[in-house]
Amino acid sequence: MNEALTGFAVMLALGFARLPIAFAMGLVGVAGFAFKVSWAAAFAMTGSVTYETGLAYGFSIIPLFILMGNLVTRAGLSEQLYTASYAFLGHRKGGMAMSTIVACGGFSAICGSSIATAATMAKVAIPSMRRFGYSDALASGSVAAGGTLGILIPPSIIMVIYGILTGQNIGKLFIAGLLPGVLAILCYLAAVSATVHFDPKSGPRGPRMPWPERMIALKEVWGVLALFALVLGGIYGGVFTPTEAAGIGAGGVVDR
Repeated sequence: MNEALTGFAVMLALGFARLPIAFAMGLVGVAGFAFKVSWAAAFAMTGSVTYETGLAYGFSIIPLFILMGNLVTRAGLSEQLYTASYAFLGHRKGGMAMSTIVACGGFSAICGSSIATAATMAKVAIPSMRRFGYSDALASGSVAAGGTLGILIPPSIIMVIYGILTGQNIGKLFIAGLLPGVLAILCYLAAVSATVHFDPKSGPRGPRMPWPERMIALKEVWGVLALFALVLGGIYGGVFTPTEAAGIGAGGVVDR
């Protein structure tokens, strides 16, 4: 127990020293194994584990989904998601914050990472909310809350890792995350509504967009919706495996 607590404390110290978590965990693991066994055994284990993990076919799904999210960002689809959400919700009190949460949900469906979702939508949404007089608390809170959808709405990288480590069906895990993800979005929207009800100045209304402009904004994100349906539908329908779905999703973004 003492060795475990010491290793955890060292890992936290290295993290606070801005060493990447992966390297901090690796250093603590190697040093701990060497302390319990020997340095020769620790280095031998490090080499074999690194080699086997790098060649594991199942883990290739992770960089593919990350690539898909990066390509979506580079293609400007995150801005289009936010614009489409704002077209339908921007005229409400706290509408820009609500639009941010819905856009985070859409981006999560093609990214799979909470950190990437929060970082991307922060660049897109927070400057606009500040420009329209939103409070910093509501602006940052909506991005932080929406970012958590990245690990819940499929394709979630955390679900992939959990499924690989526990031997669970990744496709079923993805389907199981849909309803909780939608419920989380609705709860976050209700929280924003309650916040602006008690503090109307924190989230003023925006202009109401006419329906033709809403349809144009919605048309811009049809590719994102189609990509999400293709990846999830293909996995659940048994057309291709999750790893193949990740490759098809990344290729679909490039094609768009």
